[in-house]
Amino acid sequence: MASELTDIDIALRDGDHSAFDTVVERHRRELQVHCYRMLGSLQDAEDMVQESFLRAWANRTAYEGRSSFRAWLYRIATNACLDLIRRRQRVVSFDPQGDAPAEVGWLQPFPDAMLPGPDDPAAATVARETIELAYITAIQHLPPRQRAVLILRDAIGWSAKETADLLEMSVAAVNSALQRGRATLGERARSREERTTSWQPSAEERRLLAHFMEATERADMTAMAALLKEDAVFWMPPDPGVFVGRKLIIESWTPFLTGPARIGDFKMVPTRCNNQLAAANYLRAPGEGDYARLSLDVLRIEDGAIAEIVTFPASVFDDFGLPDRL
Repeated sequence: MASELTDIDIALRDGDHSAFDTVVERHRRELQVHCYRMLGSLQDAEDMVQESFLRAWANRTAYEGRSSFRAWLYRIATNACLDLIRRRQRVVSFDPQGDAPAEVGWLQPFPDAMLPGPDDPAAATVARETIELAYITAIQHLPPRQRAVLILRDAIGWSAKETADLLEMSVAAVNSALQRGRATLGERARSREERTTSWQPSAEERRLLAHFMEATERADMTAMAALLKEDAVFWMPPDPGVFVGRKLIIESWTPFLTGPARIGDFKMVPTRCNNQLAAANYLRAPGEGDYARLSLDVLRIEDGAIAEIVTFPASVFDDFGLPDRL
């Protein structure tokens, strides 16, 4: 801490932009995760982290050392996200029948390679349960300040007073917002003691991913159906619509994978995001030689079966460093 304070003092006292950049860069990854939780979009999160660093530099003389420099950056980043949410006024879509989860059309995956590493002090803030797509989707329909309270208290582990100071709320208001947020999230609002802070896929999960990839490449719909839970969910942000149930999902895939209307041959590459297993889809259209990038499937696995598949467009491949063609 002493060396960091010295670096901060130099950066702020002397207006040394290079020294300031060095100090704030230490917090980039955890702030990206924080902004991603707030916004549900990796692109927006990266933009808001950069905006936060610009705001911090412009207002560097306002930092008085009453809180840690990290807390000061979190205050700036949270307010930048809240400002963006107010400007965008995006709306989460709900299924009127209540059979499908709320849709977040702007949802994007967060590559595991961008998460704080195990040696990073911020690693404890990325428990699996608070970075998975299901959690990120669920918190998007909380009111913005309630969302911020839930993230700061439950995901990052700040005290009620620290959260109140950051958001300029009373402790009572923070506790009330936290209670309402937890009630909305239900079982996803697990206590910190119940969370997995260092996730590695089990052998069973890896086998399930391998079987999923093999079934897709073989266009084996029977094998694919056997991997899905009966009440599995499939959706493709930003496209509207959620498919609920194994039968409906398989029916929606079959024309594209088999028969005279099939769109080509598939090849898949394993990857990871949001502390979940994923697979990149490459398609070789009839008459083509190479496989071109098509989409990214992110799996949620429960009780040894696939409970949810969220499929993202090929535009996310660059974030994962995936090649254009195979």
